[in-house]
Amino acid sequence: MSDLALPVLHVDRPLVEADYAYVEGRASLVAHTDAELAGVAASVIGIGHQWDAARFKLFPELKVLSRMGIGYDNIDLDAARAAGVVVCNGPDSPTVSTVEHTMALLFAVTKELPIQQARAAQGLKGPAQATSLELNNSTLGLVGLGRIGAKVAKASLALGMNVIAFDPGLRESPVASVSMVTLDELLASSHVVSLHAPAIAETAQMMNADAFAKMMPGSYLVNCARGSLVDHDGLLSAIDSGHLGGAGLDVTDPEPLPAGHPLLDRPNVVVTPHIASSTAAGRRRLYEHAIDNALAVLEGRPASVVS
Repeated sequence: MSDLALPVLHVDRPLVEADYAYVEGRASLVAHTDAELAGVAASVIGIGHQWDAARFKLFPELKVLSRMGIGYDNIDLDAARAAGVVVCNGPDSPTVSTVEHTMALLFAVTKELPIQQARAAQGLKGPAQATSLELNNSTLGLVGLGRIGAKVAKASLALGMNVIAFDPGLRESPVASVSMVTLDELLASSHVVSLHAPAIAETAQMMNADAFAKMMPGSYLVNCARGSLVDHDGLLSAIDSGHLGGAGLDVTDPEPLPAGHPLLDRPNVVVTPHIASSTAAGRRRLYEHAIDNALAVLEGRPASVVS
């Protein structure tokens, strides 16, 4: 089959040789150039652009928009429907890598790794005081118990942690030994609160000054979901007052945080630049699942369709 007969797929990131190899004989890949937009049947996207009505007009022949990952809060679904574009996501693509990164941040902040690394760099030996958290028998509170939250629960149970969860979309826990509780109960009882909720109107800045005040003194926050879930001024105040022991953030709002933002220089806060899913294996899954979804829609096969 000649390339002229293949559907044209646009990808909004730099491409490597393996990307082209994955779709060889199935599609023709193009990078982001205005000259090529008119013929694009599908676009495979990350979070770099807001897809509103104006952007959809740049792709007059677009049939499907396929997100590399779970969240689609950068896509105006009404505008997509008006343009006749099917929107897909890849709910399983980033799960394993994001779970691992969540655990990495959990360990980093509860074991005070940045603080202790700084002490080692100063030539100091031993702790200034014993303040890090022993995870065994401590309580992890999960806000959201979907694919990622459930796997974080299982990993934490294996460490000997008690795990509780709040998820208004679930009537019972899908994970044995995890109790479902109210949000207030979770905040009051958890040594670590880990966020795994979507960015929707109901979750915007759900972790605000009032929520932080309800958290256990000395507890920690981990966020590998979306930055919009957290009021960062409220978080900073809770950390600076000593009420919270620290935070591990892979996502922020805005993203990235501006240079000099106080959260970036707090020794008990670890911030990574939205890279939880960015392992080598995770990157390939994100890309391949998004390509598979796009081609499935174009070929009339089942896909992970959002709208």
